[in-house]
Amino acid sequence: MREVLEWIGKDDNAIPPKSVRARVFRKYEGRCYLSGRAIRAGEAWDLEHIKPLWSARPGENLNRESNLAPAIKSAHAEKTAAEAGQRAKSDRLHAKHHGYWPASKAKIKSRPFSPSRPTPRTEP
Repeated sequence: MREVLEWIGKDDNAIPPKSVRARVFRKYEGRCYLSGRAIRAGEAWDLEHIKPLWSARPGENLNRESNLAPAIKSAHAEKTAAEAGQRAKSDRLHAKHHGYWPASKAKIKSRPFSPSRPTPRTEP
C-alpha cells in the first residue's frame, strides 16, 4: 500500500477535499469525535478541528489532516458555541497586544489625597 502525504491547508479557510474527509472518517471508524456515537448513513457531519484554529501560535498551521476529526453537526455546533467566550477573549487580547483595541477613556477611580498636615514649628 502506498503512503499518502498529510493534507495541509494553505490557510485557515482552506477546505479539505473529499478524499481527506473520507480518510478522516475511516480513521475514526465513522464515530463522532465529540459524542463517540456512530455516524449513521445520510446523517450530516462536519470535520472538527481538535485543537481550535484560533488557539494557534504564530507560524503554526492547525488546518491539517492530523488535527481533523468527524463530528455530528449538532454536537459540533454545541462545542463551537461553548468555545465562543474563550475565542472572543483570545481575539480581544490579541487585538490589545497589537494595538488594534482602543485605549480606555475611563478615569481611574481612587481615593483622593488626604489634606496635608501643617508642619510643626520649632521655637528658636
